[in-house]
Amino acid sequence: MRTYKSIADAQMVVCADINEEAAKRSSEEFGIPEFTTDFRKILERDDIDAVDVCLHNNFHMPATVAALEAGKNVYCEKPMAGAYIDALKMMETARATGKKLHIQLSTLYSDDAIAAKELIDLGELGTVFHARSSGFRRRGRPYVDGYGTPTFVQKRFSSGGALYDMGVYHIALCLFLMGNPDVARISGKIYQKMAMDAKRLEISGYDVEELGLGFVKFVGDATLDIIESWALNLGGLDSPAIIGDKGGVKLMPFSFHKSIGNLDVDGSVNLGSMRYRHNNVLGTGGYYANSQAHWIAALDGKVDLWPTAEVALNTMLISEGIYLSDRLGREVTADEVKEHSVSTSVAI
Repeated sequence: MRTYKSIADAQMVVCADINEEAAKRSSEEFGIPEFTTDFRKILERDDIDAVDVCLHNNFHMPATVAALEAGKNVYCEKPMAGAYIDALKMMETARATGKKLHIQLSTLYSDDAIAAKELIDLGELGTVFHARSSGFRRRGRPYVDGYGTPTFVQKRFSSGGALYDMGVYHIALCLFLMGNPDVARISGKIYQKMAMDAKRLEISGYDVEELGLGFVKFVGDATLDIIESWALNLGGLDSPAIIGDKGGVKLMPFSFHKSIGNLDVDGSVNLGSMRYRHNNVLGTGGYYANSQAHWIAALDGKVDLWPTAEVALNTMLISEGIYLSDRLGREVTADEVKEHSVSTSVAI
């Protein structure tokens, strides 16, 4: 809501929350004229162009499908859903209704991502053949490590842990920069090994992973390795990376690597000046300032919507493939993941 309020072309008309006091508080804080405890009342209105679904993972599909079928464009939180089959239903409904579906993948709009995309589009990396998706927290499990609510660590609400909470951002970023290649095979392993406060464990009902590992083979020759940590006894992990046959980039922090003749060049770039030129020379920077700014620009017809739903769906396939591989103890195919996917949606 704070971000929408900062976007001149966005007008928040009504907000919904089953907690009436929370809805009232948000309405007052952000200057939203109306609030309700029943989101379906919003869908009945004809003065709403789009809705933002900001719920726990297993509620995404039913709310999104209801909104799309009511003729609304939908912006939905990540991950796309709690299960691949639910995310697929969201995508199919968007296509059937002809409405826009946008998934919150904030890392796509970072200076690092914009710079990497520009280098890739210019051919500076050549043919991209491998990427590394990584995310690190030393002690950052929701609730049990001191922040957030127990619902974040319960499968019945969220379906997954570190992979669904953080991994989505990094996997999706790699997929986006690689051109969202089709998945062929996935191998994965998840862990829940680190100690936690016994009382918090009991209260939370913690039953999701704190560490997710994966290796993905795409159709063709490209690959992706994944490590995502909510809690890990290390001082950090290497940053995400995109590797091509002519050059490579590391992200967060950004660096560019290239061999020129016998010279191995490792360089930094001025991300601030890049963004300045996008804003003030090209005039397009504001349309990619963040996920919501891009969404509003796309709704206004100023830019084509980036394929966030397609990328998010592929991310769901990979994440669920890691869970399935861990459960079966072997590498799995993309088709197996699709066949084994079971809805986790919660009726609302």
